[in-house]
Amino acid sequence: MALSIQTLAFLLAAVLFMHNQAHAAQCKDCFIHSRAAHYPNSDEKGTETGACGFGTFGATLNGGDVSAASELYRNGVGCGACYQVRCTNSNYCSDKGLTVVITDQGSSDNTDFILSRRAFAGMAQTKDAAASLLALGIVDIEYRRVSCRHPYQNITIKIDENSNYPFYLAFVIRYQQGQKDITAVQLCEDRGLTIWHVQTETFGCKLLERSYGAVWTTASPPRGPLSLRMLFSDDDGNESWVVPVNNIPSDWKPGQTYDTGLQVDV
Repeated sequence: MALSIQTLAFLLAAVLFMHNQAHAAQCKDCFIHSRAAHYPNSDEKGTETGACGFGTFGATLNGGDVSAASELYRNGVGCGACYQVRCTNSNYCSDKGLTVVITDQGSSDNTDFILSRRAFAGMAQTKDAAASLLALGIVDIEYRRVSCRHPYQNITIKIDENSNYPFYLAFVIRYQQGQKDITAVQLCEDRGLTIWHVQTETFGCKLLERSYGAVWTTASPPRGPLSLRMLFSDDDGNESWVVPVNNIPSDWKPGQTYDTGLQVDV
């Protein structure tokens, strides 16, 4: 029996839908077309006053291959995220490009990235091509999110100088790793045997606020050694709490950096 036009149309739509879904799943790591500029200063590295709150550390992170982002900044959630960026001018650009870390917010002439001069030149095939690339100022690029890897570095906590022990605590998370965003941070009193699935103030846990960028703050932090918990999330709704090996010491001090003893690949 012949199928009706309506039935054929429905079947065709279903096939196209499944094809598009499969294509979307396969293209999670596909490159996105955009544009990139570079910081117009003489320093090869990034800015030391970026919107992520990394300070001077942000200019040297990832060897200076860093970038400001426009929409990808995402109100600070995008701070610390890594992207593979490659320019598309075959006369100057390499096929691989390079990996940059988001440390700042900014845009220029419909760009998604404002790279450090070092990173911008790093997209080129040769040193001579790098000079020509820098002279262009703005170039067409392709980019995709990639996993952050910082060899020989654990995730660390830098206590902000404006913190006031023991009444106010602010810190920035350095060396974010993996391909997910840190969307929540919690501090808990270290009591030895902690029941992690019960998250109430009864157990001395406190959810922190994202002050700006990668800076997390709380008034009246828990006392004693502090167990840090970070929620890693992706766009598909996958989430996982990660608990570092080392605690923040009970006598934490403004300006100090503490090694969490943790590396992740989520």
